[in-house]
Amino acid sequence: MSQAMTEAALSRLAGRIKEWGRELGFQQVGIAGVDLSADEALLRRWLAEGRHGEMAYMARHGTRRSRPAELVPGTVRVIAARMDYLPETGADPWRLLGDGRLGYVSRYALGRDYHRLLRKRLQALADKVAGEAGPFGYRVFTDSAPVLEKPLARNAGLGWIGKHTNLIHTGAGSWFFLGEIYTDLALPVDRPAEDRCGTCHACIDACPTGAITGPYRLDARLCISYLTIELRGPIPLELRPLVGNRVYGCDDCQLVCPWNRYARFTGETGFQPRHGLDAPELVELFRWSKDDFLHRTEGSAIRRIGYECWLRNVAVALGNAPYDRRIVEALQERREDPSPLVREHVAWALEQQDQKTGARN
Repeated sequence: MSQAMTEAALSRLAGRIKEWGRELGFQQVGIAGVDLSADEALLRRWLAEGRHGEMAYMARHGTRRSRPAELVPGTVRVIAARMDYLPETGADPWRLLGDGRLGYVSRYALGRDYHRLLRKRLQALADKVAGEAGPFGYRVFTDSAPVLEKPLARNAGLGWIGKHTNLIHTGAGSWFFLGEIYTDLALPVDRPAEDRCGTCHACIDACPTGAITGPYRLDARLCISYLTIELRGPIPLELRPLVGNRVYGCDDCQLVCPWNRYARFTGETGFQPRHGLDAPELVELFRWSKDDFLHRTEGSAIRRIGYECWLRNVAVALGNAPYDRRIVEALQERREDPSPLVREHVAWALEQQDQKTGARN
């Protein structure tokens, strides 16, 4: 039935899709074509340089990531949507980053895992399309398959890819999630967003590890989000002091972005902070049992890193914290942890605390 729709009918449907998207809680919906050849070339170079680190999945699917019709045959358009996630409640990020006794969790992970919520809303949007256009070919994605989300969102007019490689919108900053519907409906496409970064380099200057090696160039191997979420082995020794108290992800490049003065707080209750993770004490986090971890990260994106990497991350933060006898005692309790990974990071953290003791004397 979709193939029989006239251009006028498809244009009307595109307008309805955007209306339905707003009704379903998305702040913006746009439509993109499927030509990502320029982005494919950039991706290939990034992979060839090894900047993806141990994220083998970035190369595993070949050109299916940059050629939507290879991932979902018949795809001619991508409906892209964005949803704000910044919670109004919770501790001030800069206060957290300045207090080494507390742990910093990336703002996107303070509430419930966004994957299920966005997927459900996108499916509801697809159902509405089917109700008007009849049966059509589609597939819903939310960071769940080899998809070049940011280039597609840019081409759909949802924002431009900033120098930190995150998507930015002039009226909403960058604190939002993305989702897509691949479809065989030949909907009219939107105008791609224009780059508005100008001469600003605040994100490059603010990156704690220098992971933004130049405008629009990110070396994931240095990125704290990669180190604390994607990496499964030891965090490199030279980078541990730079991680600070960030136990899951890093937001520094977004915190300093001037466009985020226009960011809007989320209206989704599911994205509000849970279990006190907006300002947790590191010692308390480190004393979580595995059952505690599983309970307090239920329905959270944090759970995907697993208990072992969680303890690794918190151990590094404890090593970076100001000297505190309570910290030393908590670390000593895990000197014989069953995990070699945890033991190694605990030993490092104890050395750091010991050096601070010497500096105090």
